[in-house]
Amino acid sequence: MRLHEQGRALFRIADVRRITGLSAVSARSLARQMVDRGVVARAAPGLFQLVPFELGRERTFSGSPFLLARALVRSCDYYLSHGTAMEIHGMVTQPRLVVTVSTVHARRPVRAGGYAFRFVACRSRDLFGLTDHWVGKQERVRVSDPERTVVDGLRRPELCGGVTEVAQGLAMRRDALNASLMARYAVQLGVAAVVGRLGYLLETLALAPAGELESLRKALSPAYARLDPGVPAEGPYLRRWRLRLNVPREELLAAGRT
Repeated sequence: MRLHEQGRALFRIADVRRITGLSAVSARSLARQMVDRGVVARAAPGLFQLVPFELGRERTFSGSPFLLARALVRSCDYYLSHGTAMEIHGMVTQPRLVVTVSTVHARRPVRAGGYAFRFVACRSRDLFGLTDHWVGKQERVRVSDPERTVVDGLRRPELCGGVTEVAQGLAMRRDALNASLMARYAVQLGVAAVVGRLGYLLETLALAPAGELESLRKALSPAYARLDPGVPAEGPYLRRWRLRLNVPREELLAAGRT
C-alpha cells in the first residue's frame, strides 16, 4: 500500500527495509514471499515491480521498459536514446526490440523484466537536448528530444537500423523538427562526420534553407567519413559534405517518401 501511495512501481530491498523497518535478511525473505504470492514480480537481481491487482497472481508481469531502464542505471546521468527515442517520438514504423539507454556509467547489456537493454557510454557534457517523457500519470523518464535523437542516430546509425532508418524518421517528423536546432546540436557534439551526414540528409530531403546548410559546412573537417559506417566503404565521394556515399541517394529519397 505504501508503494502504491508513493507511485513506486519498481522497488529494491532497501525500500522494503525503509517501509517495514525489517532487517536485511527479513526484508529479502519478505520480498521472496511477495514474489511467491504473485504480489510482485522479480525484474532483475535485487529489483522488483508491483503487479497490478487486476492481473491476479501473475508472476511474469512485465511493467514499463522505460521505468525499468531508469531503475537499472540508478542515476540521473542517463537518457533513453537512439532507436528507443525514435520510437517514443513516432519516428519508426516498427517497434524496437531493444531498449537503448545512453549513460555516463558504462554497463554491459542485460535482460530484465522480459526486455533487452543496451547501454551506450556518453560524456557528462553530452547530456544536452533532453526532455521528459511521462509514463502514466506519476512517473517520467529522460529521453533525447526529437532533434537530438536525429543527431545521435547519425553518430551511431547502427543503433537505429542504419542511416536509411534515420532518414525515414527525419522525414516522418519533417513538419515538427527544427533544422536550426539540429544543426546546433550537431556542432555542439563536435563530431565532424555527424555534421556532414546531417547536412547531406537535410539537403537531400530539402528540409533546411541554404543558410543553415552553409553553417554546417563551416564545421566540417578535411577528413572524409562514410555516410553509413555500418555499410562497406564503396561509392562516390562528395566533397561538399566530406562523405563517401555508400548508401544510394535514391534509397534515402525513397525512405523519405515512405
